[in-house]
Amino acid sequence: MPFKLKSKISASTGDISSTAHPQVADPNIVEDTDDIDENDDAGQSILMGIITQLKPGCDLSRITLPTFILEKKSMLERIANQLQFPDLLLEAHKEKDELERFIKVVKWYLSGWHIAPKAVKKPLNPVLGEYFTAYWDLPNKQQAFYIAEQTSHHPPKSSYFYMIPESNIRVDGTTIPKSRFLGNSTAAMMEGLSVLQFLDITDPKTGKPEKYTLTQPNMYARGILFGKMKLELGDHMLIKGPKYQIDIEFKTKGFISGTYDAIEGIIKDYNEKEYYEITGKWNDLIYYKDLREKHSKKAVLFDTNTAVPLKPSVRPLEEQGEFESRRLWKKVTDALAKRDHVEATDEKFKIENNQRILAKKRIEDGVEFHPKLFRTASPGDDLEFYVYKSIPPGTDHESHEDQIKSILEIAPIVPGQKFTEKFSIPAYQKHDIQQKELN
Repeated sequence: MPFKLKSKISASTGDISSTAHPQVADPNIVEDTDDIDENDDAGQSILMGIITQLKPGCDLSRITLPTFILEKKSMLERIANQLQFPDLLLEAHKEKDELERFIKVVKWYLSGWHIAPKAVKKPLNPVLGEYFTAYWDLPNKQQAFYIAEQTSHHPPKSSYFYMIPESNIRVDGTTIPKSRFLGNSTAAMMEGLSVLQFLDITDPKTGKPEKYTLTQPNMYARGILFGKMKLELGDHMLIKGPKYQIDIEFKTKGFISGTYDAIEGIIKDYNEKEYYEITGKWNDLIYYKDLREKHSKKAVLFDTNTAVPLKPSVRPLEEQGEFESRRLWKKVTDALAKRDHVEATDEKFKIENNQRILAKKRIEDGVEFHPKLFRTASPGDDLEFYVYKSIPPGTDHESHEDQIKSILEIAPIVPGQKFTEKFSIPAYQKHDIQQKELN
């Protein structure tokens, strides 16, 4: 019987019971005004006010952008868009054939990129130490958990952890958007990596869990000074598994010819033998075609028009901490929802100014910033940061219970959880304590 959680968890012991709680509508989800383009006269005057700061190639992370191009969501929450089709990930995990499993991993990873505002909006830049947690009640009666934290400010680095314990699925990653001004466009060069593991499938070459590494396409906002604003994904996305790989090109429209939103890639093994072709549009129909069959026809791999995302659930605002994304940015997102950009700018300035004060105090006190939830990785690891707590191994029911308990001890995730005294301790110290206990 699947292990489910109560909405009340003891802060002192971390005890959890196997009583299920129903999925309810999240009262914290704000209205969707992100679909409205707002580069009107007022917006353009704000934008023109910062043009003097801009030179082609300059780093936008150090420039204050107008709030009318901001989404009502932090980057830490925006990353979770990629996780809103857990059914596809569960299907990939269940697939026994290794090539078909790779195809389904590709399908899952391509599925979430169309989840974005219809207007050109960028997520809020998380502040140092900001964090976000969420969970999903899945159709298979299991639960998925998500934890993210801003682990660096210059350059900005968002680290995250996602797990479906009862299905032995884990994703770790770091997103590093490096923004650039390109004239009439801005670019977010998306460095960083996601690492997907199927913990109960052993890679015979390494003896470790089967692992996939996944990069991100870059993002371009066109027409920010003149013309109609348009978001494009561009350049390359690399997905690599134990036996197969794919380089998917996201094609941007040329000045004269070409089309918007097209993608193209070939699934190959590491001897360059070709198996499947992936084509279509990342925000429309995505196709695949078997290249081993002479008269094979392309078929639909994923249809973004009919797909229904499963949005994450988040604890009520009154239970959230001061630096938890939705609570931290609430006054800003409320103002954006009302399209009151004067108030949004004022509230955003207060948050950013407080960050400057905290940074100055750290310098004066000779104190270095350390994340609370993520630790620096060991040499040779795929990522720079991992969630600090070592999740217990194992694939049986008892191990899954221990894993869920361990995840919920990292940070409050489900309703009713309380903060413990350990929460404010830097992650590297908590990791060292756990390692000593394990040894």
